[in-house]
Amino acid sequence: MAWRPPLLTEERSRANPRSSREVRFPVVIAAALLLIVLSVGAPPLSAREKDAAQYGAGLIVNLPFPESEVTQAVEDVVENGIIRGSKEYNKDDYITGAKGLTASRAFPAWTDGGKVFYKVRTNALDPRNFKNGGDVGTLTVRYVVHAQGDANTVLRIDAVFVELFRKTAHPSNGTVESSEYKDIHDHLEAMELMKKQTAEAEKEKAQQFAKNRRVAAASAASAAATAQSSTGVPEPLADAAPHPGAGKSAPQSLEQHVQELRRQVERVVKAPGAPLKSAPFHTASTLASLKPGTEILIVISTPYWYGVETHDGQHGWIPRDQLEQKP
Repeated sequence: MAWRPPLLTEERSRANPRSSREVRFPVVIAAALLLIVLSVGAPPLSAREKDAAQYGAGLIVNLPFPESEVTQAVEDVVENGIIRGSKEYNKDDYITGAKGLTASRAFPAWTDGGKVFYKVRTNALDPRNFKNGGDVGTLTVRYVVHAQGDANTVLRIDAVFVELFRKTAHPSNGTVESSEYKDIHDHLEAMELMKKQTAEAEKEKAQQFAKNRRVAAASAASAAATAQSSTGVPEPLADAAPHPGAGKSAPQSLEQHVQELRRQVERVVKAPGAPLKSAPFHTASTLASLKPGTEILIVISTPYWYGVETHDGQHGWIPRDQLEQKP
């Protein structure tokens, strides 16, 4: 028998079409099944990017407040000793015992300008909302305040947890940053409300003073006209004794009215004294410690706090139950 070369694939397919389909169909089915498994097992690219960006992104926001006010609000929050948006072993709604610092090794040195603040809690036990967090370590929040013109300020907040023994850094998922920002924003709104109400109170006080002057002038003119008509003489005689009530009733009435107004807005500090707060929050920074009996003037009234002014012109907030009427 003469030697013949082996059949090519195409020739084999023509020679035995059924055998070719039996081989090709299982391969196609297996490839399709593999593609389905891979597509189901692997998350979409956008989801993977979202999960990766969820940790360590921090928070950057442009605030319509001047740098001085944002700095004051940040200092109040840094010094309140509380880190919101995290907790230890689910035992509290937030972490307490934090301290404000001027530097921290948890972050690289900041060189992009602005004012930098740190709030640090050491020996934190497994704080929540940090990627793969656990064990004991240091929880640090960094705040960067950067002026943008006279009326706007950029605020950046970042948080990280560093384990004590392995020194592993665990970024936040953003909950700490957003919670701390809300606290800062609440302080800013309270400060803005105080400014607005102080301006309105000053305007109302000026209007009331002008009104009192007009009433006093009208009362004095009316008293003079009454005295002149009762005597029938244009000018009082030199040897005539003045009428006991002439010219005194109006000033006395005005003085009594002024005294009543002052009684309504004046208070004194109860024993053992009270702190003058920068905002209507117990966690706000203390501007001064007022001694018992210190007299203050009420500028703003809220259900639980008074916005007050001291004799030296300092403004702040005091709880209503720490003040009383002047004796």
